[in-house]
Formats: sequence, C-alpha cells, structure tokens
Amino acid sequence: MSDFGFTTQIVHQDHLAHREHGAIFQPIHPSTEFAYATAEDLAAVFQGRQAGFTYGRTGTPTTAALEAKITAMEKGIGTVCFATGMAALNAIFFALLRQGDHLVASKYVFGNTNSLLLTLGSLGVEITLVDATDASQVEAAIRPNTRMVFVETIANPGTQVADLKAIGDLCQTRKLVYVVDSTLSSPYLRRGRDFGASLVINSLSKHISGHGNALGGAVTQTGLYDWTHFPNIYEQYHKGESNTWGLLQIKKKGLRDMGGTLSSDVAHRIAAGAETMALRMDRICSNALALATVLQAHPRVSRVHYPGLASHAQHERATEFFGGLYGGLMGVELKPEVDVFDCLNHLKVAALATHLGDNRTLVLPAAHTIYYEMGPERRALMGISDGFLRISVGIEDEPDLIGDFTQALDAARA
Repeated sequence: MSDFGFTTQIVHQDHLAHREHGAIFQPIHPSTEFAYATAEDLAAVFQGRQAGFTYGRTGTPTTAALEAKITAMEKGIGTVCFATGMAALNAIFFALLRQGDHLVASKYVFGNTNSLLLTLGSLGVEITLVDATDASQVEAAIRPNTRMVFVETIANPGTQVADLKAIGDLCQTRKLVYVVDSTLSSPYLRRGRDFGASLVINSLSKHISGHGNALGGAVTQTGLYDWTHFPNIYEQYHKGESNTWGLLQIKKKGLRDMGGTLSSDVAHRIAAGAETMALRMDRICSNALALATVLQAHPRVSRVHYPGLASHAQHERATEFFGGLYGGLMGVELKPEVDVFDCLNHLKVAALATHLGDNRTLVLPAAHTIYYEMGPERRALMGISDGFLRISVGIEDEPDLIGDFTQALDAARA
C-alpha cells in the first residue's frame, strides 16, 4: 500500500493486509497465550525462526496490526508498541544504554522525560543537556563514550524546534543512534526518517489516537542506522539484517523484560482513532494558528510561543520542516499582573486538564502543575514563568475558541 496517500493507507491497512472473515478492522485478540500444533513449531516461534506469537506480554495479533499501521505512517521497517509513551522511552534508554555511556539530549524536553533522564543519570549514564535548536551545541557535547542523541521535534511546552536535519547529519557522520520524539508533530506533519532518525518515538495517546480514551506509545525503527556500529547490542540479537538489531533488542529487553505491554483492547481503540488523524491535524493546526495570532495581540498577554508565528525564533525552520502546519501546542505567557488561576477559571470551552493532541482544547498553568516538581530555578532556565499557560488546541469551531480565551483574559482579576 506504499503507493497510496497517508490517510488512504491508514484507513485500509487492516482489511487489505488481513482479511479474517472479511473484517474491516483487525479483530481484538484478548488471549494471553498462543498454542501450536507441534512442539517444534512452538520452539521455532520462540527462537524467531518462524512467525507467530508466544505470550501476550510481547504482543498479540491486534497489537501487531497497530504496529504495522505505525510503521506505514513512519515509512519505517518495524515498530514495537508499549502501554504508554514513557514506557517506550524507558525501553529505548534502558535496553540500549549501559553504565558509563554518554547521552546528549535536548534541554527542552517534556517534564516526565526530564525526570527519566535524572533517573538514568543516577544509574551511571552520563547526561549532557544542550540547546538542540543549535546543532553545533550537540556536536560540542559529543565525547568518545557518546552513544545516543535524543531530541523532540517540537518541545513541550516552549515549542522550540530542534535543528533536526543538521543533528541527523551529524549523527550519521559520527555513527551515533539518533532518537527523535515526534509526538507533538506526528508523522502527518513530517516523518522522523526525513531527518535521519534511527528510532522514532510516538506517544500514541496524543494525535495518533486523538480521543483522550487510550494510553500507548511506540518505537519505530527507520532502517537508516547500521547497528554494527553500536557496541551495546547483545550477541544473541545479531540476527538478520544489521539495521534491525536495535528494535529486536528493544522488544526483548524493553518490552518482554520490563513488561510495559499495550493491551489488545487499547490497541484497537488507537488503531481506529488513527484513521482520522490527518483530518484532525489539519483542523487543529488551523485553529492553533488563528488562536495564537489573536492571543499575541491581546493586551494581557506578554508573549505567545507558537512556531506558526513570525515572532517565533524557529519560525522559518518550522515552515521548512513541517510545510506550513505547525502543530496544536502553544505556550502563552500572561502579564505578571494577571491572576493566572482566575483567568483559567473563566474559561467555558477549553478544559482544564493535562493532556495533548486531544479533540478538545486543553489548558493548564505549567509552573503550578506539570513543572512544579522542577522548582523555580529549573523552571526559570526553561523559560517557564508563573503565568505560563500550556494550551493544546482541539478541533472546536474557531470562533468559539477565540471567543472563550478572549473573554477569560478580559475577565481575569488583576
């Protein structure tokens, strides 16, 4: 189906690839165990010599169908799904890195990812955080023991856009594993492989699922990296083409051993939600640009962080990378005299909730919620003031969204 367009391929992936009873959707397989006619077949599946399923913790036909769909979206060579996006991140770091290794990561990362990096550092992996909007900072941080570079396409919540292509070229030259978290842009705006990514992460809970009713994460292998250059692949996973070894180790050590399993029921919901991703993303991006344009002109707003605005530091880069669609996330800094809680309490359409990529517009005070544990000094380094609102724009009617935020700002107590 590679000759079809993005949405056509997703919508028809299940019934063209697997016509069990003519079902349009891949059926939900709740079984945790899978039996075989002979012991030889069972052994062959366990050893990877024969296709099949061994135990529900490492996958089912339903999760496999979703993995095929994500692989098609990213034009990769394989995907492993997990119970959450954070489980996918954990699987990469803990399956591939060892004590004494060095990881270069963007300093503009999601709060829970930052917490995970701190944990990784406490276990003996050296971490260097850099401004990933400048590839030269990544290059300057590389050491002889550097194994991996990790960035997000669009940062949460500051919306910084990493120098993705230049970092990819650098990693290719240095033979480093390049991990790109595409959650905020989604494969619809741009695929990670276009930037030279070795591995692409998607939080399936966000734009791909879109309905706020499923948690999931995925790691996709692009096939661009030759894992013979990576010293941490165990000998037993030197199977098949060398560009597949990394994902095999992630599945064995990161999914099987750690147990962050995506259930068949949830995989089915994500797969169904994914069918309308392109339609939702077009509407979300359109709404976000309109809202950002209005908010930046409001007298009670000091600054709006949104890549679609000409005032954004990486606006031209974002336009080049994402083709005029800039995602649904923005950061809005209220002027110091505005009571941030009173402003939020006046909202009637937007929901006060912590999530991204939903059909509904969601908003929260970042410093008081998702970044509270960081403390004021770390928040200041990331540019998150007490009046910083994180807004994930949904698919509502544009006039309703603009009217809602405008009236809340006008009514907020000073």
